[in-house]
Amino acid sequence: MVRRRRQRPSVLSIIGLGLVALFLVWTAYNLIHSPATFFTIFLIGLQQGSVYALVALGYTLVYGILQLINFAHGDVFALTGLFASSLIANRFHLDTTSGALTITLGLLAVFLIAMAFGAIVNASIEFVAYRRLRNAPRLAVLITAVGMSFIVQNISLVVFDVNFRSIPPLVSGGNVFTVRGVSLGWETLFVVLITIPVLIILTWLVRSTRQGKAMRATAQDPEASAMMGINVNRTISFTFLLAGALAGIGAVLFLVQFNIRYDTGFELGLIAFTAAVLGGIGNLSGAVLGAIIIGMIQAMNEGPFLWAPGSDWTRSIVFGILIAILVFRPEGLLGERTPEGG
Repeated sequence: MVRRRRQRPSVLSIIGLGLVALFLVWTAYNLIHSPATFFTIFLIGLQQGSVYALVALGYTLVYGILQLINFAHGDVFALTGLFASSLIANRFHLDTTSGALTITLGLLAVFLIAMAFGAIVNASIEFVAYRRLRNAPRLAVLITAVGMSFIVQNISLVVFDVNFRSIPPLVSGGNVFTVRGVSLGWETLFVVLITIPVLIILTWLVRSTRQGKAMRATAQDPEASAMMGINVNRTISFTFLLAGALAGIGAVLFLVQFNIRYDTGFELGLIAFTAAVLGGIGNLSGAVLGAIIIGMIQAMNEGPFLWAPGSDWTRSIVFGILIAILVFRPEGLLGERTPEGG
């Protein structure tokens, strides 16, 4: 009988666990020291994480069905946001003087048009750039994805110029309520109220509908799915349409809070990709969990906490998390370990 030797934890694993423990201690200290500030920052993190979740879901949907990282996804997000800003300013003429009903109906129309625009752009990218490379080496597909990212980014630059675009404060900047110093703002409530139904509908679509079953079957075995009568090309196109529509919703929600320009999608796309990897790329629940965690970490890092590094360190922290996940747990928090992933 052969005894298996226990694997001792490596030095890197010990360092990683130590950093996680240090972060938890720091978080607990700030919670005890200033609970009102902590929960206010928590709500800000939830707001940011909700937007990241919508973009991260686009990455994870495409990866789940094609094993492809669509690096152009963040740039589709930015292009859709710029398009939505033009709709609000030049077509619907929404501003702070517009009535509540006008703003509500106008934003609803902008959401629907932005979803359609993002879906069409994303599906067009799949048809033009990715479909012919379906059986090509992964390196060729990866280079093509990076190239499409630059193409979409430059289209945004040519059409909408280099300046930041913003919209009037259509959602009130006031608070819904304040309890013991913790305030819930209308913007946070607006983002969460839009995001939660979208996530519920997406989950239902993927798990319960005929098209969702076709998506899951294609992700598992494209050849067998084709033999069973599933139109694989149409299913993949639908996945890209769905991912682009999610990017459109996220872009409008982002635009309500921040300004946007042609290269905004590059950084935000990398953050959302990190969230998808953290939760488990290809796992819908994991993408949402990873996005919320990244949003919380960013908010706490940029908040008025003791020893918080500050906004200058946000990129380094987020990409440090990406590297750590790829090293220590490449399948992510909710993903499954596979022979390819190790």
